[in-house]
Amino acid sequence: MKLGLTVGYSGRKLTLPMPMILEAEKLGFDSCWTAEAYGSDAVTTAAYILAKTTKIKAGTAIMQLAARAPTMAAMTAITLDQLSEGRFLVGLGPSGPQVVEGWYGSSYEKPLTRLREYIEVMRLVIAREKPVEYSGHFYQLPYTGPGSTGLGKPLKSILHCERPIPFYTATLQPKALAMSAELCDGFFPIWMNPERFDVFEPAIKEGLAKAGNGKSLKDFDVAPFVTVIVNDDLAIARTPVKHMMALYIGGMGARDKNFYNAYATQLGYGDAAKKIQDLYLDGKKDEAAKKPALPESQKIEITLGAPRSRPAGLVAYHGARVVTLKGDEVLENATVLVDGDRIKGLLERWVDAGKKHHVGSMLLGAGQPEALRIVAEAVL
Repeated sequence: MKLGLTVGYSGRKLTLPMPMILEAEKLGFDSCWTAEAYGSDAVTTAAYILAKTTKIKAGTAIMQLAARAPTMAAMTAITLDQLSEGRFLVGLGPSGPQVVEGWYGSSYEKPLTRLREYIEVMRLVIAREKPVEYSGHFYQLPYTGPGSTGLGKPLKSILHCERPIPFYTATLQPKALAMSAELCDGFFPIWMNPERFDVFEPAIKEGLAKAGNGKSLKDFDVAPFVTVIVNDDLAIARTPVKHMMALYIGGMGARDKNFYNAYATQLGYGDAAKKIQDLYLDGKKDEAAKKPALPESQKIEITLGAPRSRPAGLVAYHGARVVTLKGDEVLENATVLVDGDRIKGLLERWVDAGKKHHVGSMLLGAGQPEALRIVAEAVL
């Protein structure tokens, strides 16, 4: 199993955690992933990371489709891959209607069709087998529609791509996931439980079968985001994850068009997801993070040992489950508090999933070098 580090997108001021990234590179992490919403962009930050490192790969999780033409995204990918001597990874996603229509001024029509066409055009550019010609719903190369001069001609990239650049997608719904398994090299599941690969398995199998040529799960990297926080106070450690999940389930989209809310519902937590969304959209963000009332029968509480050589425990969030600790009920990832000396027991579930090819990479959201070291010692 490979390890990656996620650095996200900016707040009001852009900073990159270069000491953390360099520590991850030193520890043998395979990749580092940037992001974009409607502030800092994913490409510039990935380029900066590649320029400041020598071994670790850098990818975009994700580049938003509406921000760039697919030919421009392909040009960017080839450029960065050559400059970094083969260390760039393409991560794509359609984003959501609020951002696409509100920020980019584009239609959010048929996002899955757009994603497929975008990937296919990028693959044609990178392959350089012939001048690019494409006729799709969204992309026509050359363009011959309204306003065209009729002078467009098929072109082939001047710059050569020296290797097959891996493609990843941020996809959650079955049809999108099947398409990702068909066309791409991996995907980013959020809130994944390493023991519940069955949630994704039918769609992935469908896509792999459609891809043909013997493509199997060994060729498709399941790369979940896993938040890791080192703290000996469970309540403190859980707080940022609660607020993050409240934001995504409650506020990352409109009431009837929130993919994360739909995903939580798909996992069996529809009532809680609706309550979180109602509170969040009513402006009660703190309450949304604290009180998504869930059935007592779905509690999971695991506390392993007391800290011995370290004054801190590791809180690792994984698995879409209900966790009740200290009277708090919230829809979030399975939560384990365990001291660093016994972290290997916690991570055995992930290592086992890696052996089955159910998880190829763990992309850690961590702000502490100690968290990276603990996980690296256990996994690498």
